[in-house]
Amino acid sequence: MIKQLKFKFGPVDFDNKLEVQPTPITIFVGPNNSGKSRALIEIENFCRSGKQNNNSLIFEKILYEPYREEDFISELEKIIVEPNINDNIKEGDIVISKLKAQTNQVNRFITAKNNLVLEATGSGTSMYIIPKYPLYVDLYTLRLDGTNRLNLLSEKEAGDLQKTPQNNLSQLFQRDDLRKNLRSIVYEAFKKYFVIDPTNVGKLRARLSETKPLSDEIERGWGAASVKFHGEALPIENASDGVKAFCGILSTIVAGDPKVLLIDEPEAFLHPSLSTLLAKEIGKSLNSSNKKLFAATHSSSFLMGCIQANTPLNIVRLTYRNNNPTCRILPKEKIIHLMRHPLLRSTGVLNGLFYEAVVVTESDSDRAFYQEINERLLNEGDKRGIQNCLFLNAQNKQTVWDIVKPLRELGIPTVGIVDIDVFKEGGTVFTKLLVNSFIPTLNHESFHRQRKAIYDEFEKTNKNWKIQGGITLLGKNEQEALNNFINQLKDYGVFIVKNGELESWLKFLNASGHGSNWLINIFEKMGENPSDISYIKPTDKDVWNFISEINEWISNEKRSGIPE
Repeated sequence: MIKQLKFKFGPVDFDNKLEVQPTPITIFVGPNNSGKSRALIEIENFCRSGKQNNNSLIFEKILYEPYREEDFISELEKIIVEPNINDNIKEGDIVISKLKAQTNQVNRFITAKNNLVLEATGSGTSMYIIPKYPLYVDLYTLRLDGTNRLNLLSEKEAGDLQKTPQNNLSQLFQRDDLRKNLRSIVYEAFKKYFVIDPTNVGKLRARLSETKPLSDEIERGWGAASVKFHGEALPIENASDGVKAFCGILSTIVAGDPKVLLIDEPEAFLHPSLSTLLAKEIGKSLNSSNKKLFAATHSSSFLMGCIQANTPLNIVRLTYRNNNPTCRILPKEKIIHLMRHPLLRSTGVLNGLFYEAVVVTESDSDRAFYQEINERLLNEGDKRGIQNCLFLNAQNKQTVWDIVKPLRELGIPTVGIVDIDVFKEGGTVFTKLLVNSFIPTLNHESFHRQRKAIYDEFEKTNKNWKIQGGITLLGKNEQEALNNFINQLKDYGVFIVKNGELESWLKFLNASGHGSNWLINIFEKMGENPSDISYIKPTDKDVWNFISEINEWISNEKRSGIPE
């Protein structure tokens, strides 16, 4: 139904605007307040009205897929219904209807059959302009948010079983194949059987049974065996919000047949494993269909499920920072790499898609310390703090760059923090830092020479320069040279601890130990209650300014080190 989404901006700014041809699944990801939910609202408004909104913020234009007259009439004939006794219709008019998932009501409109289509301008074309098409699209458009998805399976009217089903429960009750398909999915998720209970005569209720119904007649009947069976099953309204949301969304897709489905935060109320399963089942149901799902998510689990469904997929990352919106298509193969690579999967790299920036450290102790420093800056309202930033840790300084590279390839500003002994190793080890930080190849030889020169100067001191002072061990001229080199690396988002290592920060607290032992000791000395006089707050030097320098690189829209 939707042929093209044309955004008002692109990967960098308002130039080179992004155009997307919707696949069965289009997922919007990005930080909070980046426009994901707004994108769904604008798509829905277009599907409801068929008109472009001059006040739209995300889309410049949305285009329908052209329909041929015979195709449209064929689709229309599937939903022609007999008029109600009170319907005021004229001769030659038809009534078309489509059940809606959220209510018992049928959304309908009346239209003159001979006014449905007009031949498009231009000779030889077989496509048609359809004045009533937006009304048709509206019938097949469904948007689910955090509120209405919990009520999708509330008790419904059974209606006349001789006529077109009036709601999703009636559809499932009449269609054994649909009900059993949904039942198998729900059983995989919860090890309970989804059943439809008709024993409140005239009403239909969804339940979860510990046992499978012995027959369709037991499930659909009013006899004593049916009453006993349903009485022992759990009413869906008594289930958890996660169960209600999971079953409700899938029942809508299975029974409601929406052609344009919009879901805001489909992972709401769901455990991560259920988010993955929900996405996989949605993907399977959309494969080889003309349906389209548009979802805005903060869940890497839901995104993984969509990919695992092996259904054609667009992943669009939206950002909004310093009044500058951006959007870009994320290559599916690069997302799969993040999912499958053991190191990247174990460190939660995929979560970086939902943050404005990522900082990668050598170890978990480094990550925890820098994250705490940043939190204290933010809590004090200090502008040096990095907003909406994810802190991750690698296994060592070499693997930092294995995490930095794929995130930068997705357009995410990603910083690597390493100790000063990064200058100890040259060759392929240092080349990896240069390549994965996207430092131009022509500069590599110069950077290698500088690294070797710095290394030689440190070795002349005959000291362990990582733990005995770092840059302070060098003479004045050598310190200037090292600062110049560190600043060159900083331009590409590579940040070196000048004084040696993690433990060189906040030395006045006299924390002892190394690694995790030092971390425990430093956190104790920093205090935990902001109202205590001993609680350490930001100052204008030390590690606080180090975080500020990182923030400056992240905030710089013209930063180096991010591939186009």
